[in-house]
Amino acid sequence: MLAEADGTVPHGSESSMRTSSINNNINPDSSILISKMDKVVIPFSPQVPCAEDGQRMWWAFLASSMVTFFGGLFIILLWRTLKYLWTVCCHCNIKNKEAQKVNNPANNQAADRTAKGPDEKEEAAASEVGWMTSVKDWAGVMISAQTLTGRVLVVLVFALSIGALGIYFIDSSDPIESCPNFYNDFTLQIDMAFNVFFLLYFGLRFIAASDKLWFWLEVNSVVDFFTVPPVFVSVYLNRSWLGLRFLRALRLIQFSEILQFLNILKTSNSIKLVNLCSIFISTWLTAAGFIHLVENSGDPWEDFKNSQTLSYWECVYLLMVTMSTVGYGDVYAKTTLGRLFMVFFILGGLAMFASYVPEIIELIGNRKKYGGTYSAVNGRKHIVVCGHITLESVSNFLKDFLHKDRDDVNVEIVFLHNISPNLELEALFKRHFTQVEFYQGSVLNPHDLARVKIESADACLILANKYCADPDAEDASNIMRVISIKNYHPKIRIITQMLQYHNKAHLLNIPSWNWKEGDDAICLAELKAGFIAQSCLAQGLSTMLANLFSMRSFIEIEEDTWQKYYLEGVANEMYTEYLSSAFVGLSFPTVCELCYVKLKLLLIAIEFKSEQRESSILINPGNHVKLQDGTLGFFIASDAKEVKRAFFYCKACHDDITDPKRIKKCGCKRPKMSVYKRMKLACCFDCGRSERDCSCMSGSVHSNMDTLQRAYPLSSVSVHDCATTLRAFEDEHPSTLSPKKKQRNGGMRNSPNCSPKMMRHDPLLIPGNEQIENMDMNVKRYDSTGMFHWCPSKDIEKVILTRSEASMTVLSGHVVVCIFGDVTSALVGLRNLVMPLRASNFHFHELKPIVFVGSLDYLRREWETLHNFPKVSILPGTPLSRADLRAVNINLCDMCVILSANQNNIEDASLQDKECILASLNIKSMQFDDSIGVLQANSQGFTPPGMDRSSPDSSPVHGFVRQASVTTGSNIPIITELVNDSNVQFLDQDDDDDPDTELYLTQPFACGTAFAVSVLDSLMSATYFNDNILTLIRTLVTGGATPELEGLLAEENALRGGYSTPQTLANRDRCRVAQLALYDGPFADLGDGGCYGDLFCKALKTYNMLCFGIYRLRDAHLSTPSQCTKRYVITNPPYEFELVPTDLIFCLMQFDHNAGQSRTSLSHSSHSSHSSSKKSSSVHSVPPSNRQNRSSKTREARDKQKKEMVYR
Repeated sequence: MLAEADGTVPHGSESSMRTSSINNNINPDSSILISKMDKVVIPFSPQVPCAEDGQRMWWAFLASSMVTFFGGLFIILLWRTLKYLWTVCCHCNIKNKEAQKVNNPANNQAADRTAKGPDEKEEAAASEVGWMTSVKDWAGVMISAQTLTGRVLVVLVFALSIGALGIYFIDSSDPIESCPNFYNDFTLQIDMAFNVFFLLYFGLRFIAASDKLWFWLEVNSVVDFFTVPPVFVSVYLNRSWLGLRFLRALRLIQFSEILQFLNILKTSNSIKLVNLCSIFISTWLTAAGFIHLVENSGDPWEDFKNSQTLSYWECVYLLMVTMSTVGYGDVYAKTTLGRLFMVFFILGGLAMFASYVPEIIELIGNRKKYGGTYSAVNGRKHIVVCGHITLESVSNFLKDFLHKDRDDVNVEIVFLHNISPNLELEALFKRHFTQVEFYQGSVLNPHDLARVKIESADACLILANKYCADPDAEDASNIMRVISIKNYHPKIRIITQMLQYHNKAHLLNIPSWNWKEGDDAICLAELKAGFIAQSCLAQGLSTMLANLFSMRSFIEIEEDTWQKYYLEGVANEMYTEYLSSAFVGLSFPTVCELCYVKLKLLLIAIEFKSEQRESSILINPGNHVKLQDGTLGFFIASDAKEVKRAFFYCKACHDDITDPKRIKKCGCKRPKMSVYKRMKLACCFDCGRSERDCSCMSGSVHSNMDTLQRAYPLSSVSVHDCATTLRAFEDEHPSTLSPKKKQRNGGMRNSPNCSPKMMRHDPLLIPGNEQIENMDMNVKRYDSTGMFHWCPSKDIEKVILTRSEASMTVLSGHVVVCIFGDVTSALVGLRNLVMPLRASNFHFHELKPIVFVGSLDYLRREWETLHNFPKVSILPGTPLSRADLRAVNINLCDMCVILSANQNNIEDASLQDKECILASLNIKSMQFDDSIGVLQANSQGFTPPGMDRSSPDSSPVHGFVRQASVTTGSNIPIITELVNDSNVQFLDQDDDDDPDTELYLTQPFACGTAFAVSVLDSLMSATYFNDNILTLIRTLVTGGATPELEGLLAEENALRGGYSTPQTLANRDRCRVAQLALYDGPFADLGDGGCYGDLFCKALKTYNMLCFGIYRLRDAHLSTPSQCTKRYVITNPPYEFELVPTDLIFCLMQFDHNAGQSRTSLSHSSHSSHSSSKKSSSVHSVPPSNRQNRSSKTREARDKQKKEMVYR
């Protein structure tokens, strides 16, 4: 076929082409037909097959690529060679000129002029280089991914490369060589457009390349050489050759870079995974393309006769079974080129398959299963729990947080941890999947904090590892977590566990840490020591408090055993609820009695607000505190629904109801009682008279009722004497201001015309405060806050006792602290144990001496925090030595505390408590003589329980009541600290506790002789649901630690002494825990078969003592002659619970201002006088005549100092 055209005939015009079979000659050796009169040859053969005569043009396409590649490479090398030669020649010329200049000084001037020539050339070259550099920089910016234009261009090139690869996939179904019409073939036109763009992009890359040679040899450049030129040849020859277009698959190697440019890949694992996959797939597809080319073409030396028809995807299949060494044999290479390629490919492909595929599978398998993002649910709060996430910590937390006794907990718990959960923990999450989610990540990573929506979380709880070997490092980790979370969202509420008390000071350095906004640090060492210290004052109290702040389900036992009564008390917890307005104006004891008798609720504390100060928690405040409107009460009850009765109670509707379960929200609209009416009603309620017969109000008060109604706001009723208050208001001008309702965390505005509410600690209104006038204001007896007894710091050498010195000092009613530790042990924080025992609400003569028995090296490290407390001594030794224990009269102590600082250094959990268990068993196996008769009759150890003969008013309360004579170690009151709960089975040999029994169900814990830090885990959830709970606990167990005191300790790490002022002395007026004996004293008549409710009411009315539990002998229900001396705890018994004479009653005792008056001179002179200290009822000294045989005066002085220390 012949096609004729002149230069003016446009391409693509079908009418401009004329075909003639007469004038055309067919060239048998060519598939291109040429006209004799041709001026322009246009290849065109739409009707005749391209290979009809066997002629192929593949070499033209391949030659275009090879010429482009090698031609450019030759030019680059030639340029570099010429440049190198030019540089060498110029360098030689410069050297010759310099030599001539040195040899011919006369020609220096001419040489200078000659040297200017090259300088001017260099300046010209510099200007030229500057222009070239600007163009180069512009090209670099265009292809750089650092700019938006560069990123768009890079992504566009990659997308077009994938598009070109897709066109190749489409064209692979056609023959290797074909003759499509460029003007009609749509895919060829698109491929042409793509390659034009690739050519332009290649030019930009070439200009921007600093090293042209390396650029020319890059993979992307080679791909362009073998794909771009053949497209232009194809258009020129009007013939298409599939050829090497499969090389576009190599562009897939850049897939991970593109995703990084788009900020899609951020982690190293994801980048590595995409890299491996892209390299594997691109190599696979490229090799398949080569096999497809040679197998469908055949060998050139065989005249292409050994070809076979294989589709591209069959070649892909062939390469996969070849790389995997399976080789089914259904598809194989027939051509020599194909087989030769397979020989070399199988070496690299097998290696790649064997290394890449397992690594890809491992990366996919190791992808975070819990790496998603939390989706918040509308109307449902969520909290984030992080820190030490293990099966034990999570199960304990969920057991308490999701307890059924709480009201509907509409809170979702989101756990965040950097380690994926094990199978057991994962199963636990699945069991609570409706309320629990787990995400893998770290709170130190802001990205992970965003994943769990920390900014919308209700709180963040941080758990600590209580069993770590380095507590300080664990605290540092949690502090860093707090810093990270607060840095991400300063307003988030954080509740964190801390192991060491001194590390709490670091939290105060965080600017956004604010305990007023709900941030809390639960210091386990502080609370553990506080619980144990309270057990020194009232044995068994640690068990009762631990059960109150933990959620326990009620376990019903039909048999009349001690477990029945114990478990009934265990079911009680601590709750808070706002008190009904029906209680407004009533005194706290009145409301407390009404709640217990009428509502079957035990009210132990209230939140009191003042105008000058912020809200404070008052525990059993006494008669002089009247309830305000919207007062928050702290109750002991079995579930949250019972506590609602205090909020719903209405005197008009519920006064005649006897069943407390019927007290529910009433529908009556209670008229707001006038302020004066409520004040008068409260007054008459307290004095026991009717409103008409009450004489508390004078006639002038009655005549000015309207004035008083305006002048006497409700919140001002808080005075201890209502008549005095009324008469005081007669002399004041009435205020026209109406009372404003206070919010829970707010306060009333201070108005000069409105009498402020009296705080409980106002010294001018404390009964018996006249002793303040007689005190020496120049002597520091308390710390600067007035919360603790204080003395000047003492050197540790002055408080060290030898064994003989301790034996000569007959100790009684003291506390023995057995501590295991050495110079390398972590500090347990003994200050937190001593502070509750040195609280200022004890009179000085009531302080129990404390004797530490343990390693002197360890106690030296703790002494810095103990040297300001009186009546503290040290006996260097070991708690396992019976001689040391006998020297400190352990049989006469009020409590023996066994602690260890070495528990967490042992990996075996069952051996962590070996020292404490051995010490406990050692003490219990000791035998003693009846040495109680040696002591004076008024000794605390011999005083009949419930009566203190040394007290002028015969106070019915005894700090701790123990047996009159202790002859066996099993009767010594002991409390042992345990790390591993299961080790509690080894403390008592006569119990039948199973090793799998929960700690609170074991006999040692129920009896108050064992304590484990694990019971404090429940405080996390308790603090979250009520931020006042932790404050109440600290108030109860720490002896008065406040945030202000923590700030002072953070500054100096020691208590600072302060002078006695009315303000600091007023802080002594706070209640304390004590035990009340029933077999003697004012309550003896109720001890034998009386009701607990009658005792509760009598103690509350008579002594303002609030009873809240019983410490009963274990076998009290058995009528056996020899009963066991072990006791157990009964929390909040019902009203009709029958008492026995041997019961000890837990009570909250008011501070007795008059108890210390008869001993004022004794107590205060004991700080400086040795002779007066012998009058102390807790320490009895041997007469001085027994010590006259000492050989040295220095020895006598030293012993005297040590003796004096013990008395303090």
